[in-house]
Amino acid sequence: MPQAAPLDVVVVMDPIGFIKTAKDSTFAMLLEAQRRGHRLHYVRPGGLAVRDARAIARAAPLQVRERAGDHHTLGDWSDLVFGPGHVVLMRTDPPVDANYLHDTQILDLANRQGALVVNNPQGLRDFNEKLTALHFPQCCPPTLVSRDNAALKAFVNAQGEAVLKPLDGMGGRSIFRARAAEPNLNVILETLTDGGRHLAMAQRYLPEIAQGDKRILLVDGEPVDYCLARIPQGDEFRGNLAAGGRGEGRPLSERDRWIAAQVGPEMQRRGMLFVGLDVIGDYLTEVNVTSPTCIRELDAQFGLNIAGLLFDRIEAIAHR
Repeated sequence: MPQAAPLDVVVVMDPIGFIKTAKDSTFAMLLEAQRRGHRLHYVRPGGLAVRDARAIARAAPLQVRERAGDHHTLGDWSDLVFGPGHVVLMRTDPPVDANYLHDTQILDLANRQGALVVNNPQGLRDFNEKLTALHFPQCCPPTLVSRDNAALKAFVNAQGEAVLKPLDGMGGRSIFRARAAEPNLNVILETLTDGGRHLAMAQRYLPEIAQGDKRILLVDGEPVDYCLARIPQGDEFRGNLAAGGRGEGRPLSERDRWIAAQVGPEMQRRGMLFVGLDVIGDYLTEVNVTSPTCIRELDAQFGLNIAGLLFDRIEAIAHR
């Protein structure tokens, strides 16, 4: 059977020179794409544009390699017009601010021009990573989203202990754990909501966090067989790797698979090819769609090739 034609894989990501290759999931995707013979192109944040109603990018040819401190080479920059045969990996980190939303609108045009954007731009706009879990209430712990500090305070007092977080954070930033009658609760809520101007999320505190905040990866709606439990260290209650958590791979439990089965079909229907679910104990807490991580850790611990699973699906869709 003849090999399918190579694709042009265009990655939009944060500065590639500063990534930690041993932990970077985007880098794993690029290594796999290059191994399969696809051409790589790098786009800096802010490199997307529209000219004469056509989506374009300021891009440079890219080569990658497993060599610490010397992991990439860039060619000359030029304008690339999106079209058939292009796969766009949209992998910039949050926040999902106005600039990010405008980039997804440009990528809508790229889709219309025949490119395949991973993940689907409309899904990137629609699926706030905190709120999307609430599309699946059967999977979630008790939760309140509000700008009303009095309502949030009453929720914490009713639950006895809660986790409070903004809707646009990542990596564990600005997440608070608060108990009923917490003396600092008023100032925590005032800070999170900016005096009632911004929404904040309160969720019942789950003591199972001590056993890890599990990251379950979905590839086109199907779960990878292992998750990475990110276990808090020392006096830290957050399990995020960016907050110092230790990553420990585990096989999925029956409950993990049930949660994945609740969420996966909707992600597949909406063109979200690579998604990360955050699960604490038996509960879904977040649905990560912008730049989910943990490929490298799971590959290393279990001899997997998760980026290979992803590119199997990308190639099948792109070559239809």
